Amino acid sequence: MEFRELGNTGLRASVIGMGCEGMSEDNYGMTKELFDAAERLGINYFDLYAPDPQLRAAVGRALQGRRDKFIIQSHLCSVWKNGQYCRTRKLEETKKGFEEMLSLLDTDFIDVGMIHYCDAMGDWEEIVNNGILDFAKELKAEGRIRHIGLSSHNPLVAERAVVEGGIEVLMFSVNPCYDLQPANEDVEQLWNEDAYAGTLTNMDPDRQRLYETCQRMGVGITVMKAFGGGDLLSAELSPAGAALTANQCIAYALSRPAVSVVLAGAHTVRELEESAAYCDADDAARDYAAALASFPRIHWEGHCMYCSHCAPCPEKISVADVTKFLHLAKTQGEVPETVREHYKVLPHHAEECIQCGTCETRCPFGVAIRENMKEAVRVFGY
Repeated sequence: MEFRELGNTGLRASVIGMGCEGMSEDNYGMTKELFDAAERLGINYFDLYAPDPQLRAAVGRALQGRRDKFIIQSHLCSVWKNGQYCRTRKLEETKKGFEEMLSLLDTDFIDVGMIHYCDAMGDWEEIVNNGILDFAKELKAEGRIRHIGLSSHNPLVAERAVVEGGIEVLMFSVNPCYDLQPANEDVEQLWNEDAYAGTLTNMDPDRQRLYETCQRMGVGITVMKAFGGGDLLSAELSPAGAALTANQCIAYALSRPAVSVVLAGAHTVRELEESAAYCDADDAARDYAAALASFPRIHWEGHCMYCSHCAPCPEKISVADVTKFLHLAKTQGEVPETVREHYKVLPHHAEECIQCGTCETRCPFGVAIRENMKEAVRVFGY
Protein backbone atom coordinates (compact mmCIF):
# COMPACT_ATOMS: atom_id res chain seq x y z
CA MET A 1 0.00 0.00 0.00
CA GLU A 2 1.10 3.55 -0.72
CA PHE A 3 0.47 6.38 1.72
CA ARG A 4 0.18 10.16 1.49
CA GLU A 5 -0.13 13.02 3.93
CA LEU A 6 -3.73 14.22 4.10
CA GLY A 7 -3.19 17.92 3.51
CA ASN A 8 -1.96 19.62 6.67
CA THR A 9 -3.88 17.33 9.05
CA GLY A 10 -0.85 15.29 10.05
CA LEU A 11 -2.74 12.12 9.11
CA ARG A 12 -0.95 9.62 6.88
CA ALA A 13 -3.59 7.94 4.75
CA SER A 14 -3.57 5.02 2.36
CA VAL A 15 -4.02 6.22 -1.22
CA ILE A 16 -6.81 3.66 -1.59
CA GLY A 17 -9.63 4.21 0.86
CA MET A 18 -12.84 2.31 1.38
CA GLY A 19 -16.36 3.50 0.69
CA CYS A 20 -19.31 2.12 2.62
CA GLU A 21 -21.65 1.21 -0.25
CA GLY A 22 -21.26 -2.54 0.02
CA MET A 23 -21.02 -2.88 3.79
CA SER A 24 -24.72 -3.45 4.37
CA GLU A 25 -24.85 -6.48 2.08
CA ASP A 26 -25.32 -10.01 3.40
CA ASN A 27 -27.37 -8.55 6.27
CA TYR A 28 -24.40 -6.32 7.22
CA GLY A 29 -22.11 -9.35 7.37
CA MET A 30 -20.01 -7.86 4.58
CA THR A 31 -18.87 -5.07 6.92
CA LYS A 32 -16.45 -7.20 8.91
CA GLU A 33 -15.25 -9.02 5.79
CA LEU A 34 -14.36 -5.71 4.14
CA PHE A 35 -12.58 -4.39 7.24
CA ASP A 36 -10.63 -7.64 7.59
CA ALA A 37 -9.59 -7.31 3.94
CA ALA A 38 -8.75 -3.62 4.36
CA GLU A 39 -6.44 -4.35 7.29
CA ARG A 40 -4.74 -7.14 5.33
CA LEU A 41 -4.29 -4.88 2.30
CA GLY A 42 -2.96 -1.93 4.31
CA ILE A 43 -6.00 0.29 3.73
CA ASN A 44 -6.38 2.58 6.75
CA TYR A 45 -8.94 5.15 5.55
CA PHE A 46 -12.67 4.77 5.08
CA ASP A 47 -15.73 6.95 4.52
CA LEU A 48 -19.03 6.44 6.31
CA TYR A 49 -21.62 8.79 4.85
CA ALA A 50 -24.55 6.43 5.49
CA PRO A 51 -26.49 7.05 8.72
CA ASP A 52 -28.17 3.62 8.82
CA PRO A 53 -27.89 2.68 12.53
CA GLN A 54 -27.47 -1.01 11.76
CA LEU A 55 -24.58 -0.22 9.42
CA ARG A 56 -22.93 2.10 11.92
CA ALA A 57 -23.26 -0.55 14.63
CA ALA A 58 -21.74 -3.14 12.29
CA VAL A 59 -18.80 -0.81 11.62
CA GLY A 60 -18.41 -0.31 15.37
CA ARG A 61 -18.22 -4.08 15.88
CA ALA A 62 -15.76 -4.44 13.00
CA LEU A 63 -13.49 -1.80 14.55
CA GLN A 64 -13.33 -3.45 17.97
CA GLY A 65 -9.72 -4.05 18.94
CA ARG A 66 -8.35 -2.14 15.95
CA ARG A 67 -9.79 1.37 16.14
CA ASP A 68 -6.28 2.81 16.02
CA LYS A 69 -5.60 1.13 12.68
CA PHE A 70 -8.23 3.13 10.79
CA ILE A 71 -8.88 6.78 10.00
CA ILE A 72 -12.62 7.41 10.15
CA GLN A 73 -14.17 9.95 7.79
CA SER A 74 -17.80 10.14 8.91
CA HIS A 75 -20.49 12.67 8.17
CA LEU A 76 -22.30 15.33 10.16
CA CYS A 77 -25.77 16.26 8.87
CA SER A 78 -26.39 12.75 7.55
CA VAL A 79 -29.12 11.40 9.84
CA TRP A 80 -31.64 8.57 10.08
CA LYS A 81 -35.28 9.70 10.12
CA ASN A 82 -38.43 7.62 9.73
CA GLY A 83 -36.37 4.58 8.78
CA GLN A 84 -34.39 6.27 6.01
CA TYR A 85 -31.41 8.49 5.22
CA CYS A 86 -31.92 12.24 5.41
CA ARG A 87 -29.59 15.19 4.89
CA THR A 88 -30.37 17.82 7.50
CA ARG A 89 -29.33 21.39 8.20
CA LYS A 90 -31.15 21.52 11.51
CA LEU A 91 -28.67 21.99 14.34
CA GLU A 92 -30.47 19.85 16.92
CA GLU A 93 -30.88 16.96 14.47
CA THR A 94 -27.20 17.25 13.60
CA LYS A 95 -26.18 17.20 17.26
CA LYS A 96 -28.36 14.21 18.03
CA GLY A 97 -27.10 12.37 14.95
CA PHE A 98 -23.50 12.95 15.98
CA GLU A 99 -24.03 11.52 19.46
CA GLU A 100 -25.76 8.47 17.98
CA MET A 101 -22.86 8.05 15.55
CA LEU A 102 -20.24 8.01 18.29
CA SER A 103 -22.30 5.59 20.37
CA LEU A 104 -22.93 3.16 17.51
CA LEU A 105 -19.32 3.29 16.30
CA ASP A 106 -18.18 2.76 19.92
CA THR A 107 -15.51 5.43 19.67
CA ASP A 108 -14.71 8.67 21.44
CA PHE A 109 -13.80 10.64 18.35
CA ILE A 110 -14.04 10.86 14.57
CA ASP A 111 -10.84 11.63 12.68
CA VAL A 112 -12.54 13.68 9.94
CA GLY A 113 -15.99 15.10 10.67
CA MET A 114 -17.39 15.68 7.19
CA ILE A 115 -20.17 18.28 6.75
CA HIS A 116 -22.36 16.33 4.40
CA TYR A 117 -23.20 17.07 0.76
CA CYS A 118 -23.07 20.81 0.07
CA ASP A 119 -23.54 21.65 -3.62
CA ALA A 120 -25.31 25.03 -3.53
CA MET A 121 -24.17 28.47 -2.35
CA GLY A 122 -27.40 28.90 -0.43
CA ASP A 123 -26.77 25.59 1.30
CA TRP A 124 -23.29 26.68 2.37
CA GLU A 125 -24.77 29.90 3.77
CA GLU A 126 -27.31 27.83 5.67
CA ILE A 127 -24.52 25.68 7.12
CA VAL A 128 -22.82 28.86 8.34
CA ASN A 129 -25.94 30.69 9.52
CA ASN A 130 -27.64 27.70 11.21
CA GLY A 131 -24.66 26.99 13.42
CA ILE A 132 -23.57 23.78 11.70
CA LEU A 133 -20.06 25.06 10.99
CA ASP A 134 -19.74 26.46 14.52
CA PHE A 135 -20.84 23.09 15.90
CA ALA A 136 -18.14 21.35 13.87
CA LYS A 137 -15.58 23.80 15.25
CA GLU A 138 -16.81 23.15 18.80
CA LEU A 139 -16.43 19.41 18.28
CA LYS A 140 -12.89 19.94 17.03
CA ALA A 141 -12.01 22.12 20.02
CA GLU A 142 -13.31 19.34 22.28
CA GLY A 143 -11.32 16.69 20.43
CA ARG A 144 -14.44 14.80 19.43
CA ILE A 145 -13.58 15.31 15.79
CA ARG A 146 -9.95 15.86 14.90
CA HIS A 147 -10.44 17.66 11.58
CA ILE A 148 -13.30 19.40 9.77
CA GLY A 149 -14.29 18.24 6.31
CA LEU A 150 -16.93 18.98 3.69
CA SER A 151 -18.29 16.88 0.82
CA SER A 152 -19.33 18.52 -2.43
CA HIS A 153 -19.67 18.05 -6.19
CA ASN A 154 -19.62 21.79 -7.00
CA PRO A 155 -16.16 23.38 -7.38
CA LEU A 156 -17.36 26.94 -6.71
CA VAL A 157 -19.13 25.99 -3.48
CA ALA A 158 -16.24 23.78 -2.41
CA GLU A 159 -13.69 26.55 -3.01
CA ARG A 160 -15.73 29.05 -1.02
CA ALA A 161 -16.00 26.61 1.88
CA VAL A 162 -12.27 25.91 1.79
CA VAL A 163 -11.34 29.60 1.70
CA GLU A 164 -13.94 30.87 4.19
CA GLY A 165 -14.82 27.97 6.45
CA GLY A 166 -11.64 26.46 7.80
CA ILE A 167 -12.28 23.20 5.94
CA GLU A 168 -9.28 20.87 6.29
CA VAL A 169 -10.42 17.93 4.17
CA LEU A 170 -12.57 18.09 1.05
CA MET A 171 -14.43 15.07 -0.28
CA PHE A 172 -14.92 15.78 -3.98
CA SER A 173 -15.92 13.95 -7.16
CA VAL A 174 -12.87 13.61 -9.41
CA ASN A 175 -12.54 11.84 -12.75
CA PRO A 176 -11.56 12.91 -16.28
CA CYS A 177 -15.16 13.29 -17.44
CA TYR A 178 -16.52 15.21 -14.46
CA ASP A 179 -13.48 17.49 -14.66
CA LEU A 180 -14.76 18.83 -17.98
CA GLN A 181 -18.10 19.93 -16.57
CA PRO A 182 -18.75 23.48 -15.32
CA ALA A 183 -20.02 24.08 -11.80
CA ASN A 184 -23.68 23.28 -11.30
CA GLU A 185 -25.89 23.09 -8.24
CA ASP A 186 -27.64 20.05 -9.74
CA VAL A 187 -25.31 17.10 -9.19
CA GLU A 188 -27.21 15.00 -11.72
CA GLN A 189 -25.74 17.13 -14.51
CA LEU A 190 -22.39 15.46 -13.90
CA TRP A 191 -23.66 12.26 -15.48
CA ASN A 192 -26.45 13.65 -17.67
CA GLU A 193 -25.90 12.31 -21.18
CA ASP A 194 -26.86 15.67 -22.71
CA ALA A 195 -24.01 17.37 -20.83
CA TYR A 196 -21.55 15.41 -22.95
CA ALA A 197 -23.17 16.10 -26.32
CA GLY A 198 -20.72 17.10 -29.01
CA THR A 199 -17.02 17.43 -28.23
CA LEU A 200 -15.72 18.77 -24.91
CA THR A 201 -12.29 20.32 -24.60
CA ASN A 202 -10.01 20.73 -21.55
CA MET A 203 -10.61 20.80 -17.84
CA ASP A 204 -13.16 23.21 -16.39
CA PRO A 205 -11.12 26.14 -14.98
CA ASP A 206 -13.14 26.25 -11.75
CA ARG A 207 -12.20 22.64 -11.03
CA GLN A 208 -8.55 23.27 -11.82
CA ARG A 209 -8.57 26.30 -9.52
CA LEU A 210 -10.24 24.32 -6.73
CA TYR A 211 -7.55 21.63 -6.79
CA GLU A 212 -4.80 24.22 -6.85
CA THR A 213 -6.40 26.24 -4.03
CA CYS A 214 -6.58 23.11 -1.89
CA GLN A 215 -2.94 22.34 -2.65
CA ARG A 216 -1.88 25.87 -1.74
CA MET A 217 -3.90 25.93 1.49
CA GLY A 218 -2.94 22.44 2.63
CA VAL A 219 -6.44 21.00 2.29
CA GLY A 220 -6.42 17.28 1.56
CA ILE A 221 -8.84 15.92 -1.04
CA THR A 222 -10.48 12.52 -0.68
CA VAL A 223 -12.00 11.39 -3.96
CA MET A 224 -15.47 10.00 -4.54
CA LYS A 225 -16.82 8.74 -7.87
CA ALA A 226 -13.39 8.11 -9.38
CA PHE A 227 -15.02 5.50 -11.62
CA GLY A 228 -18.12 7.61 -12.33
CA GLY A 229 -20.32 5.01 -10.65
CA GLY A 230 -18.68 2.39 -12.87
CA ASP A 231 -19.62 4.16 -16.12
CA LEU A 232 -16.02 5.06 -16.99
CA LEU A 233 -15.08 1.37 -16.91
CA SER A 234 -17.57 0.59 -19.70
CA ALA A 235 -17.10 1.69 -23.32
CA GLU A 236 -20.87 1.55 -23.74
CA LEU A 237 -21.66 3.73 -20.72
CA SER A 238 -18.66 6.07 -20.62
CA PRO A 239 -19.48 9.69 -21.60
CA ALA A 240 -16.09 9.80 -23.30
CA GLY A 241 -17.08 7.11 -25.77
CA ALA A 242 -14.30 4.78 -24.56
CA ALA A 243 -13.47 2.90 -21.39
CA LEU A 244 -10.73 3.42 -18.84
CA THR A 245 -9.40 0.79 -16.48
CA ALA A 246 -9.73 1.08 -12.71
CA ASN A 247 -5.97 1.66 -12.46
CA GLN A 248 -6.16 4.52 -14.95
CA CYS A 249 -9.04 6.17 -13.10
CA ILE A 250 -7.21 5.91 -9.79
CA ALA A 251 -3.96 7.21 -11.28
CA TYR A 252 -5.76 10.17 -12.86
CA ALA A 253 -7.38 11.15 -9.56
CA LEU A 254 -4.14 10.78 -7.59
CA SER A 255 -2.29 13.01 -10.05
CA ARG A 256 -4.61 15.99 -9.36
CA PRO A 257 -3.18 18.60 -6.98
CA ALA A 258 -4.04 18.05 -3.29
CA VAL A 259 -5.54 14.58 -3.77
CA SER A 260 -4.52 12.09 -1.07
CA VAL A 261 -7.08 9.27 -1.09
CA VAL A 262 -9.32 7.60 -3.66
CA LEU A 263 -12.36 6.11 -1.94
CA ALA A 264 -13.16 2.90 -3.78
CA GLY A 265 -16.64 1.50 -3.46
CA ALA A 266 -16.60 -2.27 -2.98
CA HIS A 267 -19.47 -4.73 -2.71
CA THR A 268 -17.15 -7.71 -2.33
CA VAL A 269 -13.68 -8.40 -0.98
CA ARG A 270 -12.61 -9.13 -4.54
CA GLU A 271 -13.60 -5.63 -5.66
CA LEU A 272 -11.64 -4.07 -2.80
CA GLU A 273 -8.62 -6.19 -3.69
CA GLU A 274 -8.87 -5.07 -7.31
CA SER A 275 -8.71 -1.41 -6.25
CA ALA A 276 -5.84 -2.04 -3.85
CA ALA A 277 -3.96 -3.82 -6.66
CA TYR A 278 -3.31 -0.34 -8.07
CA CYS A 279 -0.37 -0.12 -5.67
CA ASP A 280 1.28 -3.11 -7.35
CA ALA A 281 0.51 -1.95 -10.89
CA ASP A 282 3.40 -0.86 -13.10
CA ASP A 283 3.62 2.47 -14.87
CA ALA A 284 2.14 1.06 -18.07
CA ALA A 285 -0.97 -0.17 -16.26
CA ARG A 286 -1.40 3.20 -14.53
CA ASP A 287 -0.86 5.26 -17.66
CA TYR A 288 -4.02 7.19 -18.48
CA ALA A 289 -2.56 9.69 -20.93
CA ALA A 290 -2.74 7.61 -24.10
CA ALA A 291 -6.31 6.59 -23.29
CA LEU A 292 -7.39 10.17 -22.62
CA ALA A 293 -5.70 11.41 -25.77
CA SER A 294 -7.63 8.85 -27.83
CA PHE A 295 -11.11 9.59 -26.45
CA PRO A 296 -13.41 10.20 -29.43
CA ARG A 297 -15.61 12.82 -27.75
CA ILE A 298 -13.20 14.56 -25.37
CA HIS A 299 -10.01 16.47 -26.11
CA TRP A 300 -7.30 18.05 -24.01
CA GLU A 301 -5.40 20.61 -26.07
CA GLY A 302 -2.27 22.21 -24.67
CA HIS A 303 -3.29 21.34 -21.12
CA CYS A 304 -0.77 19.61 -18.85
CA MET A 305 -2.35 16.52 -17.26
CA TYR A 306 0.69 15.78 -15.01
CA CYS A 307 0.98 12.38 -16.68
CA SER A 308 4.82 12.53 -16.98
CA HIS A 309 4.88 11.24 -20.54
CA CYS A 310 7.39 14.03 -21.14
CA ALA A 311 9.98 12.13 -19.06
CA PRO A 312 12.81 11.37 -19.05
CA CYS A 313 14.33 14.83 -19.32
CA PRO A 314 18.04 14.79 -20.31
CA GLU A 315 18.65 17.36 -17.55
CA LYS A 316 16.60 15.30 -15.06
CA ILE A 317 13.97 18.04 -14.58
CA SER A 318 10.63 16.78 -13.27
CA VAL A 319 8.59 18.65 -15.86
CA ALA A 320 5.24 17.64 -14.34
CA ASP A 321 6.22 18.98 -10.89
CA VAL A 322 7.63 22.24 -12.28
CA THR A 323 4.45 22.75 -14.30
CA LYS A 324 2.22 21.98 -11.32
CA PHE A 325 4.02 24.55 -9.16
CA LEU A 326 3.89 27.06 -12.01
CA HIS A 327 0.11 26.63 -12.23
CA LEU A 328 -0.22 27.03 -8.46
CA ALA A 329 1.74 30.29 -8.57
CA LYS A 330 -0.15 31.66 -11.59
CA THR A 331 -3.49 30.96 -9.93
CA GLN A 332 -2.56 33.35 -7.13
CA GLY A 333 -0.87 36.00 -9.22
CA GLU A 334 2.09 35.67 -6.87
CA VAL A 335 4.28 32.92 -5.48
CA PRO A 336 2.84 31.66 -2.18
CA GLU A 337 5.45 30.69 0.41
CA THR A 338 4.45 27.02 0.40
CA VAL A 339 4.70 26.82 -3.39
CA ARG A 340 8.06 28.61 -3.39
CA GLU A 341 9.47 26.18 -0.82
CA HIS A 342 8.16 23.10 -2.65
CA TYR A 343 9.70 24.36 -5.87
CA LYS A 344 12.96 25.13 -4.10
CA VAL A 345 13.50 21.55 -2.91
CA LEU A 346 13.09 20.06 -6.39
CA PRO A 347 16.48 18.55 -7.32
CA HIS A 348 16.40 20.29 -10.72
CA HIS A 349 14.76 23.55 -11.79
CA ALA A 350 13.39 25.16 -14.92
CA GLU A 351 16.54 27.22 -15.52
CA GLU A 352 18.34 23.97 -16.30
CA CYS A 353 16.11 23.37 -19.35
CA ILE A 354 18.24 23.30 -22.50
CA GLN A 355 15.19 23.82 -24.75
CA CYS A 356 15.85 20.61 -26.67
CA GLY A 357 12.14 19.97 -27.15
CA THR A 358 12.38 16.20 -26.69
CA CYS A 359 9.66 16.38 -24.03
CA GLU A 360 7.22 18.00 -26.44
CA THR A 361 7.59 15.17 -28.94
CA ARG A 362 6.32 12.79 -26.24
CA CYS A 363 3.44 14.90 -24.86
CA PRO A 364 0.05 13.42 -25.87
CA PHE A 365 -1.69 16.77 -25.30
CA GLY A 366 0.44 19.19 -27.27
CA VAL A 367 1.63 21.19 -24.24
CA ALA A 368 4.13 23.99 -24.95
CA ILE A 369 6.57 22.65 -22.37
CA ARG A 370 9.55 24.79 -23.40
CA GLU A 371 7.48 27.95 -22.97
CA ASN A 372 6.31 26.68 -19.56
CA MET A 373 9.93 26.22 -18.49
CA LYS A 374 10.77 29.77 -19.59
CA GLU A 375 7.76 31.09 -17.70
CA ALA A 376 8.73 29.11 -14.58
CA VAL A 377 12.13 30.82 -14.65
CA ARG A 378 10.40 34.20 -14.88
CA VAL A 379 8.03 33.34 -12.01
CA PHE A 380 10.44 31.59 -9.63
CA GLY A 381 13.69 33.27 -10.70
CA TYR A 382 15.58 30.07 -11.51
